[in-house]
Amino acid sequence: MDWLISLLQTGSAVQTLIVLSIICSAGLALGKVRCAGISLGIACVFFVGILAGALGLRANLEMVSFAETLGLGIFIYALGLHVGPNFFSQFRHEGLPLNLWALATVAVGTLLAVVISRYSSISLTDMVGILCGATTNTPALGAAQQALSSHGAPVGSIALATAVTYPMGVMGVIIAIAIIRKIVAKPAQLKPIKTNDENHTFIGQYTVKNEAIDGLTVKQVALLSKEKFIISRLWRGQKVIIPLSSTVLRKDDQLLVVTEKNNEESLTLLFGERLKTDWNSSDVDWNHIDAKIGSRILVVSRKVLNGKRLGELQLRNTYGVNVSRVFRGDMKLLATDDLRLQYGDRVTVVGTPRSLEHVESFFGNAVETLNEPEVGSIFLGLVMGLLLGCIPFFIPGVEVPVKLGLAGGTIVMGIIVGALGPRLHFISYTTSSASLMLRKVGLALYLAGLGLEAGADFLPTLMRPEGLLWIGIGIVLTILPLLILMTAALLFTRMDYATICGWACGAMANPMALTYANDSLDTDTATVSYAAVYPLSMFVRIVIAQLLISLNFL
Repeated sequence: MDWLISLLQTGSAVQTLIVLSIICSAGLALGKVRCAGISLGIACVFFVGILAGALGLRANLEMVSFAETLGLGIFIYALGLHVGPNFFSQFRHEGLPLNLWALATVAVGTLLAVVISRYSSISLTDMVGILCGATTNTPALGAAQQALSSHGAPVGSIALATAVTYPMGVMGVIIAIAIIRKIVAKPAQLKPIKTNDENHTFIGQYTVKNEAIDGLTVKQVALLSKEKFIISRLWRGQKVIIPLSSTVLRKDDQLLVVTEKNNEESLTLLFGERLKTDWNSSDVDWNHIDAKIGSRILVVSRKVLNGKRLGELQLRNTYGVNVSRVFRGDMKLLATDDLRLQYGDRVTVVGTPRSLEHVESFFGNAVETLNEPEVGSIFLGLVMGLLLGCIPFFIPGVEVPVKLGLAGGTIVMGIIVGALGPRLHFISYTTSSASLMLRKVGLALYLAGLGLEAGADFLPTLMRPEGLLWIGIGIVLTILPLLILMTAALLFTRMDYATICGWACGAMANPMALTYANDSLDTDTATVSYAAVYPLSMFVRIVIAQLLISLNFL
């Protein structure tokens, strides 16, 4: 056993990896244990790390720091990639209200910290450290330390205040979420509100009764209407036609039209009559509607098509087929000419059996190639995110430049690549299982290293006179603003519980609590909400930390 004891005391890379792996495996196992219906999930890794550090387990500090940085970078970037495709659509509809609620949470917590500092023996400098720990915001701590250094002041106490309050900052958000779920949220609010973001399409059958369009081509009719639509099939008597832009419409033609739900009535006025046949059911067998026309869902697996507009491909003229819908993750998109394809999209193609065979090779339809994630692009995106986080931003009145930091830069870049990468022909596709694996492994590494570092000073700090006071104030700064704002949101808005959990975790910069919330939800709504508010909330907290330090020296 001497060799094992020697290995665990060397501080080598192998020893560090063993220690972190033990913490991760034990934490993930214990995180599945439920107490009163609540389990900590992956957040338990953090507390096992604290226990290991408090018991004297040590590892090479530089290597632990590297593991933290790598884990957090991978987790945050993969999270950005995951929510990127839906981010801007979600932000346009709900982004402003979500950010206002998150900023209100930041404001209440900051005001509470200043008031407590004013009427207690805790200096404003130490209070900034407590606030950084209570909100689990290490970038804000770094900004505060830089501001202290610029004034020639020591930075030790502020870092210690963050270290001792950080564990309860993690746990406090989880406690607040659990309290809101058990006491405040109504059963209906626990169910995510369905939005039109998942399905942007509606299929309707229309009859041409409008004499004004009798004799016009499909292209001419499209120019008459401001609504976008695609005619995938045309029935004229016993004949079925795949309509092209040059196809002439005749009175009494039957049209199968793909459009958006809110265009249903407008197109009824345009064409003249809508039949009541339900074509939106999931059990419609499109290949048995008529013998001469078929429908297939093909996967875009040719990288050269990534970022191409559908209109550029000239599929109607070249292959005689129509693309009616595009499935992108959980979204169903209308296949308009200006829609850009993404690697991994599934497109619904309508045409004759022969034309479908020809167009299949054009799209690639090689499903097996999608099982291999683009690892190279992930690392390239990670590099760009890290560089973005290092760019200094100068704000009037703030002496020290503000940076997005590791977490801020990577999540912003992940969102940009996930949403806009195809326009730059950047392959950002990852399978769902690969994305989940990256996020889980990255977060586990980060929590294990962070807990191990915090645990070393945790017990000694508790023995200091101010240690318990710091922890108590940190709990108040974490839980009280969340309880106030989350309760108000549930009572006075139509937001569901999952959305509120997302912006609450984002406002507190707490990915561990987000993972806990997701474990109890059947939707990605919380993740999208988290990503919508995290960058701005984190940036504002960084600025606030520096402003409070600067005010302390006035």
